Amino acid sequence: MAAEKNSDSPVLVTVKDGVGVVALNRPHRLNALNGRAIALLSATYAQLDADDEVKTIVLTGTGRAFCAGADLQREGGAFQAPPDRGEYRSSPPRPLAFQIRKPVIAAINGHAIGLGMTLAMHCDLRIVANEAKWGIVQVRRGVVPDAISHWTVTRAVGMAKAAEVLLTGRLFAGTEAVELGVASRSLPAPEVLPAALDMARDMARECSPMSMAMSKRILWASADGAMELIDDMESEAHRILMGRPDSLEGGSAALQKRAPQWRSQINQDWPQDGIFHAPEPS
Repeated sequence: MAAEKNSDSPVLVTVKDGVGVVALNRPHRLNALNGRAIALLSATYAQLDADDEVKTIVLTGTGRAFCAGADLQREGGAFQAPPDRGEYRSSPPRPLAFQIRKPVIAAINGHAIGLGMTLAMHCDLRIVANEAKWGIVQVRRGVVPDAISHWTVTRAVGMAKAAEVLLTGRLFAGTEAVELGVASRSLPAPEVLPAALDMARDMARECSPMSMAMSKRILWASADGAMELIDDMESEAHRILMGRPDSLEGGSAALQKRAPQWRSQINQDWPQDGIFHAPEPS
């Protein structure tokens, strides 16, 4: 597994019942991200995507916060100039959560500030604690929102609401995340991770891995893709999946009212050419 196994690692990973749980683990810094944590999160995403035992992923934080953003202590409390314009990117980690093929659920168990919230916006689903404070505060720090948030937030909530989130830089209550459309559900903090795990286990058990992976790619492409592209992607997915073991099993299991026994494996069955093999942006 990508993350270090000892409890001092800034990223902890467990896999059970087809669900990979990734926990940001710097509670003494409210899980603020430093270079080591970002590198481990990047490696973890890549390895979970390559592990066919993992069907779904939950991203959360240890302690009372989800993630307080970038750890400014590593830079003496200030944002320094990047070392090389050509190599610098404001969107750690790589791959991003929406670039991997497994659904990723953000269990926002506590405060999610700055990079902490823009990181959560990479996930496919978000459940947030009522008590959490969240915000993309970078304009109040003398920089701009990062991690492709001008795209992820706008595609999630539309231009007017994205402007309120990104341009004011203010903090919002967890309950406002649902009102704005940033999250799908708001719950008391102790219920957030259990709810995310229940959803992840249900998806891992009841949904075909290949079907989820292809639907996820189509969903993210739909943000700025033309209708014709989405039609092509849906048609290609049907061409690949129809008549295969999972499509036959899904129908049989539904008729027989039993749990499906999926046979697809993403890393073995993923198409090696065509629309779905197109490389993601680096």
